[in-house]
Amino acid sequence: MSEYQYYEFQAIDRPLTQSQMQELRRYSTRATITSTRFVNEYEWGNFKGDPKVWMEKYFDAFFYLANWGTREFMLRLPTRALDIEDAQRYCWGDSAVVQRKGEWVIFGFHSEDDENGDWEEGDAQLSTLIPLRADLARGDYRCLYLSWLLCVQTGEIDDDEKEPRVPRGLRTLTGPLDAFAKTMRIERDLIAAAAESSDDAEELPARNEIETLIGSLSEAERVRLLVDAAVAGASPQAELLKRFRNSLGPGQRHAAQARTVAELLAAAEVRANERHRKETEQAHRRRARREEEERRARERYLKDLGSRKAEVWVKVNQLIATKQPKKYDEAVALLRDLRDLERRDGQTGEVEARLRQIHMQHQGKPTLVRRLRKAGLLDVE
Repeated sequence: MSEYQYYEFQAIDRPLTQSQMQELRRYSTRATITSTRFVNEYEWGNFKGDPKVWMEKYFDAFFYLANWGTREFMLRLPTRALDIEDAQRYCWGDSAVVQRKGEWVIFGFHSEDDENGDWEEGDAQLSTLIPLRADLARGDYRCLYLSWLLCVQTGEIDDDEKEPRVPRGLRTLTGPLDAFAKTMRIERDLIAAAAESSDDAEELPARNEIETLIGSLSEAERVRLLVDAAVAGASPQAELLKRFRNSLGPGQRHAAQARTVAELLAAAEVRANERHRKETEQAHRRRARREEEERRARERYLKDLGSRKAEVWVKVNQLIATKQPKKYDEAVALLRDLRDLERRDGQTGEVEARLRQIHMQHQGKPTLVRRLRKAGLLDVE
């Protein structure tokens, strides 16, 4: 198999300047470069840049795919949009990493699959995942919890470690969250086991609650938010929602009994075994229904065949007389049907006698005789 690599970067909050686009062009003459996007595919050669450096300098999202099983996904958010210490509780090992770089927090997610049985090209996958950035800015940490499960799945966390806070809404994944789980190849049974401790998703604060929050800000803080929005294109929503979450009393925060990694893995195994049992039962039922439908269809066919048996014998002789191998196949199929009809009706003798007669009459046609023997219709040597 030839090599295939896909790189895509997207700028969301701030479009690239002409100078930045020229800088990027020096890394590739073939790449598609716009004020918001860099895309390149490689079937030979390698990417000459450094995705981590590019995320620090230019872009807010990155996706990489290779046909040998590697997938990488990165997101960049302003530090004021989230609590990095809280986010770090979900990021362990190599599969999920979070780092603070100046004014930015950068998340990196990594998945490997040596078997690589589900490889596909990378186009459009990043666009499906980008809404997770806004989710994180709103305090929705479901994708971070899923990345923690990925670390559990890859064995990067000890069995006696306890899980971080389970986000609300884990039982009902949005389209981007579902795409994240599939892209990172997180086991569905593990997600389902973890979701047992997840409450329903919480709604965004009401308008009057945000108005109250804004009213509590100083004049300088309100001016800064507006200037950032006007000059840098930064949405004030993320920071306001972060402030709102921090203002909640302890009774309004979601808390669940933390489980150990070993407990989660055991629960996932139970779910996997139950799912396999149900799938096996469903497969048996489908096969039984299919076999019953085939039996009924066969019975209808034989009933019709019995009503026109005489003309079928005529057709068998006509097909044999053509001396054409394909016509021999049709004749053999009809002879097999006539034998089954005879057995169904509890009659024996006629078909066997006619087969002996056919053999005697056409024993000089080895192609026909071989087909009859292969179908189990002729035992005469």
